[in-house]
Amino acid sequence: MSIITPVFNGIRFIESCILNVVEQKLLDLEHIIIDGGSSDGTLDIIMRYAERHEHIRWISEKDNGQSEAMNKGILMAGGDIIGILNVDDFYEPGALQEAFDIIKELSEPSLLVGNCNVWGDHDKFLYTNKPAYLELTQLLTADESRFPFPVNPSAYFYHKSLHSMIGMYDTSEHYTLDLDYLLRAAMYLKPIYVDKIFGNYRYIEGTKTFEDVKDGSGKKRFKQLIKKYRKMLPPEKKLHIFYLITFGRLLHWIW
Repeated sequence: MSIITPVFNGIRFIESCILNVVEQKLLDLEHIIIDGGSSDGTLDIIMRYAERHEHIRWISEKDNGQSEAMNKGILMAGGDIIGILNVDDFYEPGALQEAFDIIKELSEPSLLVGNCNVWGDHDKFLYTNKPAYLELTQLLTADESRFPFPVNPSAYFYHKSLHSMIGMYDTSEHYTLDLDYLLRAAMYLKPIYVDKIFGNYRYIEGTKTFEDVKDGSGKKRFKQLIKKYRKMLPPEKKLHIFYLITFGRLLHWIW
């Protein structure tokens, strides 16, 4: 299994991120850290831990954002199973072993999705995200109540071969790259959901997603991306989506 962590000036969380993966104790594991040229001491911490732990691999060079960094890590990956761990997120104890044991029994390629705890500032628990509805039709009829995310990267894992089927992360996407990849995957396969907590997501002030939601830009991007994928559907599926949305609005109005 290969865990990819993109980071740029992430000194606040990089050590805890590295230790969180170390503590997973999965035997066949590599942690690939893609640093975007940090200048805040992040790289010093990465190098120090890489000297102690053989499973840590890293590069540090300027990139064009998170999606490009993730793609670099995927190209470096030696594992058949990919996980994405943002520097400020963390896995539940034993999550990697549990996810590995499940996905290795699935047909290839597969996308495995679990639950994710969401934490606010000062480590305040907010809620557990349970993304049970992951079929393409369900994703494309989602409303803003499922924003800022239907799935967080700390809670999904997939076969590396999925990239051969649907391509890499879109480097033009800097905010909705996870949702974009999920929608693309759902056009080719049905994501497998398990009611288990794999990850923990920090939804805190100063992070990219928090600020994007705060100023209202995030909801606009969410709508634009959903609209983009609806347009890609064949006519009969577009009509089906239209009926589902119209019926849903009618029920909401009645109740």
